Amino acid sequence: MSKSSFLNDILNNLLSRKKFLKNFYRSKDTNDNYTIENLVDNILNAKGEASANIFSEQLLEKIENFNEDELLDFFRYIATNLDIDGEKLLVDVKAFNQNNSPENLKSLIEKSEPKRIEIFSRLNSSDGGTNRLVKLREKLLTFLKSQPNLNRVDNDFVKLFKNWFNTGFLVLRKINWSTPASVLEKVIEYEAVHEINSWNDLRDRLEPDDRLCFSFFHPSMQDEPLIFVVVALMDKIPESINQVLSQDREKVSKGNETTAVFYSISNCQKGLKGISFGNFLIKQVANAIRTDYPNIKDFVTLSPVPGFMDWLELNNNELFKSIDNGQFINETDEYKDDILKNSLDYFFNSERSDKLPNDSVARFHLGNGAYLHRINFLGDLSNKALNSAAGLMVNYKYDLDKIEENHEEFFKEKNIICSNEIQLMKKNYHKKKFKFG
Repeated sequence: MSKSSFLNDILNNLLSRKKFLKNFYRSKDTNDNYTIENLVDNILNAKGEASANIFSEQLLEKIENFNEDELLDFFRYIATNLDIDGEKLLVDVKAFNQNNSPENLKSLIEKSEPKRIEIFSRLNSSDGGTNRLVKLREKLLTFLKSQPNLNRVDNDFVKLFKNWFNTGFLVLRKINWSTPASVLEKVIEYEAVHEINSWNDLRDRLEPDDRLCFSFFHPSMQDEPLIFVVVALMDKIPESINQVLSQDREKVSKGNETTAVFYSISNCQKGLKGISFGNFLIKQVANAIRTDYPNIKDFVTLSPVPGFMDWLELNNNELFKSIDNGQFINETDEYKDDILKNSLDYFFNSERSDKLPNDSVARFHLGNGAYLHRINFLGDLSNKALNSAAGLMVNYKYDLDKIEENHEEFFKEKNIICSNEIQLMKKNYHKKKFKFG
């Protein structure tokens, strides 16, 4: 039996088991007379795994039918009533300090975890439990700003999800035009950078020989992509998104590709916010491309600069007012130098307490080991890009032999590693006098 067949059998057995348990749950009493308190107690005090799973399914179904007020009450209940018991924990700490036996260590570990952890772990055993818990956390995130005490519940979700979505469990799959429609629909829905307007638009991004798409999937969420990256194969590093997406673009012939361009990376699950997949995705995709396309030498992005205009409004309001709403588009010669000079300030002069770059996309790619290769003036002329970034786009470059070295320097020294072109740009603009700023 092949390795892939063996793994498929394991997954099919897992799904069959969950289907059987789902029917079993429904054969049991699921009346609405059970309160949340009843169901939580039943789960915590269940004598066996089967009964705990039954109560878990009942609880999860009940939660999913809550309105917003009822859901908030549920989160408040588990935040308050399923927290760590400090007095019992102190007793176990004293016992462990006196005798650090394995038994005392086990008891100490159990007391140091909120009971919410056990509840969430049990809920995960329900039919589709992992996906349903991701959706539940998505709802929780909407309450955190007004209900800061619920961050203790979110901390538990993050702890569990970091284990459940460990990259060792993730499967990298290529998405193409023959991928099941249920997955392709989600690619259209989740595309976060360059909107996909139709099925024909999607086809243009997946079917041609110079286009690739990869996604991470989790065995418990088989039809739900977690994150995906869309790649253009080209013979040069592009300066604008039009060079990538235009139907009239110059299509490189097979075998003449020299550059892999990551032009869109989209996180698909809001409930997995804070769980990082992107760095592993890019590295695995780059290695897969290098294997299949040995002529590829450059791995770059064509990335948006989503926070630039917000930053400019606060730091150079005069220039902001002059270019807001894309009104500078017919006077680019007048504003180009001012925009590029300010973009350098935006990237290199951090206003954050951690001294990482102001730009979220820069933090992502530089933190993954890329370096700042080029800032492209008017790289994207869409209204979205003009209003958020004055049309700027950036190439981050991944030197696969220096990713780890760059990653370490970025976080240790807070240095933005950049190309000679950017260094020269900084030097030249430092000498010039500008109308704004």
